[in-house]
Amino acid sequence: KLDSPGPVFFVQQRVGLRKRLFPLLKFRSMFIDAEERISEIEHLNEADGPIFKIKDDPRVTRVGRIIRKTSLDELPQLLNVVRGHMSLVGPRPMSIRDVNLFDKGIQRKRFSVRPGITCLWQVSGRSNLPFEKWLELDLQYIDNWSLSLDFKILLKTIPAVLKGSGAT
Repeated sequence: KLDSPGPVFFVQQRVGLRKRLFPLLKFRSMFIDAEERISEIEHLNEADGPIFKIKDDPRVTRVGRIIRKTSLDELPQLLNVVRGHMSLVGPRPMSIRDVNLFDKGIQRKRFSVRPGITCLWQVSGRSNLPFEKWLELDLQYIDNWSLSLDFKILLKTIPAVLKGSGAT
């Protein structure tokens, strides 16, 4: 709101449990026209696989850089947890665009659990990891789920967020 006119919240349809769509909430960290500008900068994508990541994305506002680095932009997702769309721990919910770009066979297993705010890849390097490793860690989480694993991930999330490494 300080750097760019528009709403404080960013709402985007994401794919959740059993491939049901839900409105993911975040504090807006990009300029209001960021979604429309993605096609202009898609050639700058630095990520492997069907995800889109740019280290110094020109669509991110000055305040957006800070709230992304500290993961404060993710706080409104606690409302998604309360609403039952997400849990605290689970594979990150993907955008419709990203889901449409990756292998359908893998999707079935990934969407067998409720998506979460944090998971193994967030505590193992975040955006510094290639997509294949993200997916591997998500599948590892699904195959080995336990309450104690969730608790360990939640505990490891605190230093990962405080360090800010891999946050984009």
